[in-house]
Amino acid sequence: MSGPAKKKATYNDLFSIPENTTGEIINGELIVTPRPSRRHLYTESALGNKIGPPCQFAEGGGPGGWIILLEPEIGFGEDILVPDLAGWRAERYPEEEPHNWISVCPDWVCKVLSPSTQRTDKMEKMPAYARCGLPHLWLIDPIAKTLDLFRLKGGDWVVSGLYVKGLRCGPNHLLKSKSI
Repeated sequence: MSGPAKKKATYNDLFSIPENTTGEIINGELIVTPRPSRRHLYTESALGNKIGPPCQFAEGGGPGGWIILLEPEIGFGEDILVPDLAGWRAERYPEEEPHNWISVCPDWVCKVLSPSTQRTDKMEKMPAYARCGLPHLWLIDPIAKTLDLFRLKGGDWVVSGLYVKGLRCGPNHLLKSKSI
């Protein structure tokens, strides 16, 4: 005999978590994690500092026209996720909404992997990002010093590039592209 049905988490449940944590709702479950480690924050900040000026402000010959945010709350249907970085083409970014979370799926998300959260990032969040139609996803592992680039094709994540300490592997190099 099974126990009582578990109540689905709602956005209001996020207000009950401790201040030094991050809350997300994935598949109806409230996921609470401690604030990121120093290594995680350094990686997140360094990337934001590197891509923000050219992508957002067209500095240094960059494209401009993007809104890049660190740790935004984004509503993906019933899920509320907090990626490390997210980017929207400026014309798609909603300037004002009646709630704190952003309701428009970004054009790009970057997750900095941590040993304690990488399983959730890969097994729970990647499918949630695919369901909303997120076109581009990066996974950075600051310990292994890798960057994995994915693009969404037909609802599946396809490897579009793999980088290890400055060496590139990818569909036209050492690793054949495949869906995961």
